[in-house]
Amino acid sequence: MSVLSRRLLPALVAALFAGPALAQAPKAAPPKPAPAAPAPAAPANRGAPTISANHLALAREVMLSSGIARSFDSIIPAFADQIKQQSVTRPELAKDLDEVLRSLNPEMELQKQRIIDTAARIYATKLTEPELQDIATFFRSPAGKRYVETQPQILDEMVQAMQTWTQEVSEYVMVRVRAEMGKRGHQLQ
Repeated sequence: MSVLSRRLLPALVAALFAGPALAQAPKAAPPKPAPAAPAPAAPANRGAPTISANHLALAREVMLSSGIARSFDSIIPAFADQIKQQSVTRPELAKDLDEVLRSLNPEMELQKQRIIDTAARIYATKLTEPELQDIATFFRSPAGKRYVETQPQILDEMVQAMQTWTQEVSEYVMVRVRAEMGKRGHQLQ
């Protein structure tokens, strides 16, 4: 998983994906399965254009082809690991907890599909069907596939470069501000 994914994506996806039932172990009834995705033609507000089935399918393809959905794959295991870590003080629960978590895999896959459907709908509301067609064509091409393949490494290197750049610029700005304030008779620490 990339540095960017480890830092930003879990928080974003967790906010979209998790509810109180996932944040803590259920006490009484088991969590309900994810509700069915909304019908493709349901507009968000009056006057909003209807999203056709093809438009939504293209949006889903672009979202999946872009590699964004693979970021969702790490979220559920991270939740499971968090639950296991919280139970470390009760080792006698480990076997049952592992079995329960494994038994929830189909429900968690439904939850992942729910966020994929939500993301596809967001793409469909932001990009036209012809735009999505062009983007999908790109992702089907050798260059598009190579782009998706190299994206995690590129993002990791960009995050590292940004951290270095941020530190350098921060120091540079402070030196410049001190110098300019010194010209005006002020000393900054």
